Amino acid sequence: MSRAGRGGIFCLFLLVSGAGWAQGAAPEKIIPEKIIIDTDIGDDVDDAFALALAVKSPELQVLGVMTTFGDTEARAKITDRFLAEVGRTEIPVLAGKATPPKMPMSQRRYGENRLAKSSHPDAVEFLLGQIRKYPGEITLIAIGPLMNVGEAIDRDAKTFRKLKRVVLMGGSVRRGYGDLGYTEPVAAMPEWNILNDVASAQKLFGSGIPLFVMPLDSTQLKLDEVKRAFLLSRGTPVTDQLAVLYHLWGQETPTLFDPVTLVFVLRPELCPVQALHIRVDEKGFTREEPGAPNAQVCLHSNAEDFFRFYLRRVAGVGARGEG
Repeated sequence: MSRAGRGGIFCLFLLVSGAGWAQGAAPEKIIPEKIIIDTDIGDDVDDAFALALAVKSPELQVLGVMTTFGDTEARAKITDRFLAEVGRTEIPVLAGKATPPKMPMSQRRYGENRLAKSSHPDAVEFLLGQIRKYPGEITLIAIGPLMNVGEAIDRDAKTFRKLKRVVLMGGSVRRGYGDLGYTEPVAAMPEWNILNDVASAQKLFGSGIPLFVMPLDSTQLKLDEVKRAFLLSRGTPVTDQLAVLYHLWGQETPTLFDPVTLVFVLRPELCPVQALHIRVDEKGFTREEPGAPNAQVCLHSNAEDFFRFYLRRVAGVGARGEG
């Protein structure tokens, strides 16, 4: 090969490798999805498992965590401590309007700690303010009874409809509690989050907002002994706090209803949805009826795929916590 030919190849190499270097130096920036979580953390422990996934997911920008139902200040204090223990104190914690408690709060003692704040701003005002600041950009993750949602619609329905979408853990369309897919069929029944504020659920399903629903049909995913042992023994700040809250909860096998909402936002293919018309009746049933769709509903999920993603992400296995 001539000297000139070798020189040409060398220049071409520099051009190509330089372009590759430039591309490597400026990778495409991932813009995190803005979310607000509305939770009744402190009763069942699945809310804490959902919050753990949120703080372990760099694809999400958690604008705030709102508490709903019962003693909302106690729930906010539990959230304060969890976020402080895992190094996420920049996330605001807001309290919804308190309602009469219906049961003892199993994890209340966790929030009785110096890391908890003495009071918290109004959740609904925060929600509406964030929507005005980021119209069309915020996903509301609703994993508790819907008091804050109903009040937000009452205060300013026009602003509420500027949410990007609501992802809801709630309802029971074709399967009820205890129908795990391999047992005898259990008919649909009123589900906790809907039943505890039927009027607000009716407002949400009638709001016209893009609504994605994770009902009992797809969320009864059991964190069995083997999975618990793996996750709760990892010794990270997040898994250590989950271990404390799990033991305060005082039962054996959690059902991870609420984390399905976060998994749907992060990996929608793990809980595929279909368009349905859902009517919330006065008894809290979520009835599948003919009519124009008002919700995208996940009726089936794959437990193995769900746990493969969830456990690796929260345990911090592999790149970006998922391998």
